[in-house]
Amino acid sequence: MAANSGGRSSDAGGGPVRHIPVLLREVLSALDPAQGKIILDGTFGAGGYTQAILDCGANVIALDRDPTAIAGGQAMVAANGGRLSLIQSQFSDLATHAPSEGLDGVVLDIGVSSMQIDEAERGFSFQKNGPLDMRMSASGVSAADVVNRCKVGDLIRIFGFLGEEKQAGRIARAIEKKRAEEPFRTTRDLAGLIEIVTPRKAKDKIHPATRVFQALRVFVNDELGELAKALFAAEQVLKPGGRLVVVTFHSLEDRIVKKYFADRSGRAAGSRHMPMVEDKPAIFDALGKPMIAASEEEAEMNPRARSAKLRAGIRTNAAVRSPDMSIFELPDLASLEKMGG
Repeated sequence: MAANSGGRSSDAGGGPVRHIPVLLREVLSALDPAQGKIILDGTFGAGGYTQAILDCGANVIALDRDPTAIAGGQAMVAANGGRLSLIQSQFSDLATHAPSEGLDGVVLDIGVSSMQIDEAERGFSFQKNGPLDMRMSASGVSAADVVNRCKVGDLIRIFGFLGEEKQAGRIARAIEKKRAEEPFRTTRDLAGLIEIVTPRKAKDKIHPATRVFQALRVFVNDELGELAKALFAAEQVLKPGGRLVVVTFHSLEDRIVKKYFADRSGRAAGSRHMPMVEDKPAIFDALGKPMIAASEEEAEMNPRARSAKLRAGIRTNAAVRSPDMSIFELPDLASLEKMGG
């Protein structure tokens, strides 16, 4: 999972220029922000999308679970004369922050913020030594807790599914042996062990710790569960004609969004064994291409955009359906941290 691209490309709102928003032109085209509209940005980050939406005349409700992002966005709030409301919240709770009249658009830029990766003290990156933390909200179970407490079988599931790590078993068993001598405390502790267990080969394009760090971050922050819940929440609060726009950076994320739009588009889910499945009313109509990727020019200019995918839909007037997590076919990993010895 690559970085969230909520950074700004201009010195908007009095804040520092830090990162370039990914697929910004395509996001704005899909959202269609304009004066009088209310758009919810569920992943504020450094405010890249939010400022661009404000520049189009719309009002914005922006959420971020990271208190650092909230503090950093106060200058933007002050600079926009009441048109921006910035709230510390998980985006799965976005329905609780929507106005009673509903929203004209919701945009979600999934993944960890570029700012978080760049700050060693947050513990997201193996390239910078810091505490083995990875908590976006700075509370709850940390990556160190998971590594030091989870059973080997649970670590294998986490690394294998959330990180798609082929050496999950070997790495998990090495962690168990090492933590019996001394607990893991820093990113360097963990990355160093992984480098020994699965040394980098000349043909490898990524660092051997990449997938394990990704898996831990996704697990600690329940990123896939948060995304699934946010999609259902957006369904509840978007007006007919409202737009849902989601930018993902990893196949696991994109698969969830793809399955959601397929399920909510009214397409039948039948098979040769069940040929008479009745179509359900479409909650979202397709908006543009099923998937939009970054152009070669953007990917060249901004490496963070290379794996980005955008999917979007327009809310119909069909009734809200009950959330059904089974459509995503996700394994139950939510309570593994409680199973450690």
